[in-house]
Amino acid sequence: MGTQTVTTDTLVEIEKRVLWLSTAIVDAANRRGDPSGLKVGGHQASSASMTTIMTSLWFEHLRAGDRVSVKPHASPVLHAINYLLGELDERYLSTLRAFGGLQSYPSRSKDPDPVDYSTGSVGIGATAPIWGALARRYVDTHFGGAGQGRQYSLVGDAELDEGAVWEAILDPMVGELGEVVWIVDLNRQSLDRVVPAIGAPRIEGMFSAAGWQVLTVKYGRLLHELFDRPGGDALRARIDTMQNAEYQRLLRCDADEVRTRLPDGHAGLEELVAGLDDDTLLAAVRNLGGHDTAALRDAFSAIDDTRPTVILAYTVKGHGLATAGHPQNHGSILSADQVRELADAVGADPDDPWRRFDPESPAGEVVAAAAQRLHRDPVDDQPVPPLPTDIGRTPTGRATTQAALGRALLDLTREAPEAAGRVVTLCPDVSSSTNLGGWVNKVGVWSTAERKDWFDDDPETILHWRERPTGQHLELGIAEGNLVGALGELGATWSRWGRPVLPIGVLYDPFVERALEPWSFGIYAGGQSILVGTPSGVSLAPEGGAHQSVTTPSVGLEQPGCVTYEPAFAIDTEWTLLASLARLGRPDGTSAYLRLSTRPVDQTLAAVPADPAARERRRRQVVAGAYPLRRAAGTPALTIAVAGAPTTEALAAADRLAELGHDVDVVVVTSPGLLFDALQARAGRPARPQTEPWILESAFPARRAAPLVTLLDGHPHTLAFLAGVNRVPATHLGVHRFGQSGDLASVYAHHGLDADTVVAAGLDLL
Repeated sequence: MGTQTVTTDTLVEIEKRVLWLSTAIVDAANRRGDPSGLKVGGHQASSASMTTIMTSLWFEHLRAGDRVSVKPHASPVLHAINYLLGELDERYLSTLRAFGGLQSYPSRSKDPDPVDYSTGSVGIGATAPIWGALARRYVDTHFGGAGQGRQYSLVGDAELDEGAVWEAILDPMVGELGEVVWIVDLNRQSLDRVVPAIGAPRIEGMFSAAGWQVLTVKYGRLLHELFDRPGGDALRARIDTMQNAEYQRLLRCDADEVRTRLPDGHAGLEELVAGLDDDTLLAAVRNLGGHDTAALRDAFSAIDDTRPTVILAYTVKGHGLATAGHPQNHGSILSADQVRELADAVGADPDDPWRRFDPESPAGEVVAAAAQRLHRDPVDDQPVPPLPTDIGRTPTGRATTQAALGRALLDLTREAPEAAGRVVTLCPDVSSSTNLGGWVNKVGVWSTAERKDWFDDDPETILHWRERPTGQHLELGIAEGNLVGALGELGATWSRWGRPVLPIGVLYDPFVERALEPWSFGIYAGGQSILVGTPSGVSLAPEGGAHQSVTTPSVGLEQPGCVTYEPAFAIDTEWTLLASLARLGRPDGTSAYLRLSTRPVDQTLAAVPADPAARERRRRQVVAGAYPLRRAAGTPALTIAVAGAPTTEALAAADRLAELGHDVDVVVVTSPGLLFDALQARAGRPARPQTEPWILESAFPARRAAPLVTLLDGHPHTLAFLAGVNRVPATHLGVHRFGQSGDLASVYAHHGLDADTVVAAGLDLL
């Protein structure tokens, strides 16, 4: 694999320096303190359990094309290694958790040194390399230039409790990704305790059942040597059957206590233990495979690149520190005396903590060779091909915003084929029910190899499942976390390899909240994508409360790095989709969330201007967040601001109020978040870059200020801030309780989204 063979003694020397630096980074942060008195924190013990593994990986096995996700609490080890490799300036080593300094957990977007994957949210960083491998393969089959390399995850064993881990491992696509390698830091401790039964054989069985290669690195050379002596079989059986907590207790014992506790009546074991000197005995109980460079080297050499691999590396939490093995060492910090003891043990100088290796020493030469081997040239950026802002069609008849998504994608393949070639769609088994069937038939389904579609000649088959490396649709299993994990990594290809793709993930809107945390984390890590939630709201009346979303409209209002749109008409969907695509795949880009509906609406109600200039003005308003759909002839008595599907009810209510002698303005809100930011910008407060402050006066001109009714198929607080635009009295209508099944009229009446309720609310204000 082109790796570098390093002597064990040299690797141990580098490991000691990495252990020292990672410990000193946390120590410096806590000596710096926080002026407010808050604990600075850090994880010296969690870092120490990874130092052998990470030293072995970086300085002997890793290649420039490889990518590594580092478990969150081992971030100081990553920074220590980057420092030795010359990738981090010394001034940052004392800035862990300081403002503008090293982040608490590895961050692609915020740390000053190279970080391949952001981690910190349990399970998400661990699984990211799976989706990174998928994204690399997709980019390479379509555009080339993504290179080769393994995708490593360094995972804490407690992180395997997270369901997202197993959702990812079990997805059918993952079994084909031989470049994926997980290394589990099996230290058998969590934050609060020694885990009573980590069940390594059970974990091995679960990975094996998913088709992974399982390599277990349990014991080091010393223990293997002892196993070969008389009584060695008894020693091995004793350790193998020992409860985790009992083993951890041995790590806190002196030699005399170990001699008493370890034999436990096992025949032949007392004689073996009695023949060992104190230092050898104490070293033996700590001699686990995850701290043995030779054992790790054997494991790395045995990786089968035809399928995913997991290496279960037994370790000691806090290895090499005074706190090693203590059940409460997770967030403990070494005392000043303990730091000096560590310095003596590893040959460091506390008064010169950041000293590098002599370049001419064996360790210095290995570090220099690793730095050269791991050097990455800057990526060759390919810009996203030009996208149209308006395809030019004016929808007629009755249509849904959900169907408009599929229509717009198909139109894009004709109007801008080069840009359309960058689009990739993803679904968790809902392609047909979210109106992507035409697009899927057109572009095909992506797979690593071409597969025969056995229903291609079936005349009753509407959705054709043509799998091939040139396909542009990815179908994952029913696990929303997997969908947005892949979405985030596909959205990061522009920065990883300079090959931008335009990823669109489509799922049922009620499940957006299930996917929100990993999607949000993907945005934080630099992944730019479009998430489409459809169908949405109680407008999905027959499906009942389990499939009716309530709080999702506020996602874009509150989610950093994201612009949300809830279009009312098909043309709004097209314009907002094109605008969202144009913001992807670039350094100043941003993600988007589109909330769509299956409610058919008369498209003539959109009153799209025929004049080209007026049409462009409307498009700009739609993209900026709102547009006036209907203006009263004179000064309005009332304004109705509506988002999404209930626009029909807003217009009907406006007609009825006009018949009662009250002229009404109707404003369609396409993006509550952009309007809120425009209001913030008007007050001189920070707002997202996409904000267009002029939209407030365009949609809600002060000269037409009137009492306000807001209406949407979602929680009413989403639009409540609009009352502050012109400081008018207001009533806010929406959904604030779980839905139920029924016809649309009954469900709307139940939630107060119907025209009767809007009219009554308007009259109350008047």
